[in-house]
Amino acid sequence: MESPPRIRVLEELPLPAEFVSRIESTNIPAVFKGCVKDWKASSKWNPSHGGLDYLQERVGSCVVEAMLSKSAPVFYGDLRSHERVPLPFSAFIGFCKQRMQNANGEEPGVSAELEESINGCLPYDDAPQQIYLAQVPIMHNEGEDRVQLEALREEICTPSLLEGKVLASVNLWMNSAQARSSTHYDPHHNLLCLVAGRKQVVLWPPSASPMLYPMPIHGEASNHSSLSLENLDFSVYPRAKCLMDYSQKVILHAGDALFIPEGWFHQVDSDDLTIAVNFWWRSNIMSSMSEHMDTYYLRRILRRLADREMNEVLHKACSTEKQNTTRHVHEALDHGETDSSTSKQDQVCEGKDVNGDKPEQKAMLHQLEPLAIQALHVLVSLVHDRISIADSGELTQSASRADSAAGVEVEHQKTMATNSFSLEDDPVAKILWTLEPCTLQNVFLAMAHNFPRTLEALILHLLSPVAAEVLTRKFDELDRLITEDDRNKFYQVFYGAFDDQFAAMDAILNGKESFALQAFKNVLDKYLGANSAGSIPGIR
Repeated sequence: MESPPRIRVLEELPLPAEFVSRIESTNIPAVFKGCVKDWKASSKWNPSHGGLDYLQERVGSCVVEAMLSKSAPVFYGDLRSHERVPLPFSAFIGFCKQRMQNANGEEPGVSAELEESINGCLPYDDAPQQIYLAQVPIMHNEGEDRVQLEALREEICTPSLLEGKVLASVNLWMNSAQARSSTHYDPHHNLLCLVAGRKQVVLWPPSASPMLYPMPIHGEASNHSSLSLENLDFSVYPRAKCLMDYSQKVILHAGDALFIPEGWFHQVDSDDLTIAVNFWWRSNIMSSMSEHMDTYYLRRILRRLADREMNEVLHKACSTEKQNTTRHVHEALDHGETDSSTSKQDQVCEGKDVNGDKPEQKAMLHQLEPLAIQALHVLVSLVHDRISIADSGELTQSASRADSAAGVEVEHQKTMATNSFSLEDDPVAKILWTLEPCTLQNVFLAMAHNFPRTLEALILHLLSPVAAEVLTRKFDELDRLITEDDRNKFYQVFYGAFDDQFAAMDAILNGKESFALQAFKNVLDKYLGANSAGSIPGIR
């Protein structure tokens, strides 16, 4: 994956039009220093200057919904990991005051007045350290029945850079003790404004989703990562090894604001007594997308990701990997990988097949370049090694011509091939991948003329999904290199080697489609957290 675009830090607020054209449209986060330092809230809510007393007097009688979690100081977004409890705002202010007293060296403990105010509100004694006011609405435009802290709206101003935006909601975030949010992304653009305290935000671009193992797309916490970054187990989450290489960290102080574009994963660490307000609004991409186009774009995006996944399997994005693969195959070819098949290969390379010897075709073998003759040698050996032989002097001509024991072995080989999705683990795919298209053409022509049953067995019984994908890509490359007349002649000879040409085409296309299906399943798992084996009905 390419390095993520760098987050910008701006000392001056851009004009609304500049924000839209230079920042919002790029979908890259940005920090705006001192963005909200002039808010009334910045002075009136400051805990160091009597802000807690002010908030208690202003909205202390309100009942807010608090997040309560035994996993604190880490608060996970999964509903199974926390519960929402109604809590008088005055009680939470009491927690904050008690925290400040303890930090100043005063005797710890809960005052009688505070204990009375929270009596019956919280289910266990140590709850004050496990409470987080997360996403308490100050303003809401998306169907919220009740805005809990509407009275605070007049003490904050919508930043000028958001002029003209239709806000979805404005929310308060407040913690009495240190807190960490689980890693997640928002479905809206987000401007996080820090009123008091300090926050550290770690961000990952949407393309890092595979490394973060997102929660299942059909679950209630689909926008959260399933990782616990505090205790990563790389044996369970191997892709997470590179996770921090693609992260960026920003520190927010009171008065600062952070633009977090939709889809950017982020984890927020808050110091003691931190107060923040965030603004959510829909991005232009989502707000301008017509519903009747949703399915079209969904298919386009999934296809694009599946194509990328297939290219990654074939090392398209990494020339070093391909060079290593080429070197390994050349070494394998040099060593022959013949083992017990040496005598069979000797017979084959002398031009013996079920159709007998044809001098003009034997001469064609001698015209092959060294790499091609070595590749032919190994391919024939693989067929002899892995496909049951009905007669010691001949290859099985087709599944229908083999005896019952050979048929069982053939089915076993086909099952093995169907499950292959790794270039490195598939000797046939590695050989096909390493050969240049014209060299591969000559190898197949030699096989079609001299060893048609070997070619038939190779395509019908040894061609795994990854090998089928490689083969069709090589054919596509070849089609661009040769004339239409030569192309037609080649395919006529190639498919003419099969008793049933349509069976050969089906074997190649079925393998190719199996490869694409596996890539699609990998995409569902990597980007959407969807286990296609059990969670997605209808995909088998």
